[in-house]
Amino acid sequence: MDNISNTEELDRKLGDKVLWLKLNRPQALNSLTLSLVHGLMQAIADAQNDPDVRVIVLTGEGRAFCAGADLKDPARSRPESGAEFVKAIGELTELIEASTKPVIAAINGIAVAGGLELVLACDIVIAAESARIGDAHSNYALFPGAGATVRLPRKVGLNNAKLLMFTGDMHPAAEWKALGLVNLVVADDGFIDSVVTLANKLAVKSPLVLARMKQALNDALDQPIATGLRYERALSNLHHFSADRVEGLAAFKEKRAPQFTGR
Repeated sequence: MDNISNTEELDRKLGDKVLWLKLNRPQALNSLTLSLVHGLMQAIADAQNDPDVRVIVLTGEGRAFCAGADLKDPARSRPESGAEFVKAIGELTELIEASTKPVIAAINGIAVAGGLELVLACDIVIAAESARIGDAHSNYALFPGAGATVRLPRKVGLNNAKLLMFTGDMHPAAEWKALGLVNLVVADDGFIDSVVTLANKLAVKSPLVLARMKQALNDALDQPIATGLRYERALSNLHHFSADRVEGLAAFKEKRAPQFTGR
């Protein structure tokens, strides 16, 4: 795995077409500063235009995935800093959701508040068994600004979202799996290997078909069924002309592994 760019707050590594973005503020439970949010935005924007990146993994260093905004960040001392931060983290979650590359949230530990909002924007969520996840905004009379009120009910249902947000309690990863937010819960000692296996499995798929699937799936819940079906058929007809589809069918007939280019 090659180290492509590191800052003090964010570790970026690329290997086997998987970009690992690791929040690197373990002493502060990987809480988010404005500079870290901007670093994540730049990394994801860069990945969009890099054909060597097929999958993005977002995780944290130490015992936390992300504990939300760093309320002790000196940059938040200005009166306008709160709105500036909310705008930035909102744009970050929208970038993650809109990325044509699959984004995996690898929850290694505590994920609360803004950390939960990062998770909600990701496509697939894998969590260590010991991870604890919650919203926590209500514990300090804070209001979410990075999509929790919109995305959480879509993931776990309206009543569950209200209970989780109103109480601010943290719950083990297994409970979040039962609610539908977490896809996989794995033992701590096998966590990284499981994330690598999942990321590598996605990295050899056609990036074009995954991007089109993600686009259609993200749009599906916000439109009538008939409209969604017409959209799916239109994308399917367009996809018939792709080189990746031709390669996939050829590989099937020739009984070999396909080599997709994303075209």
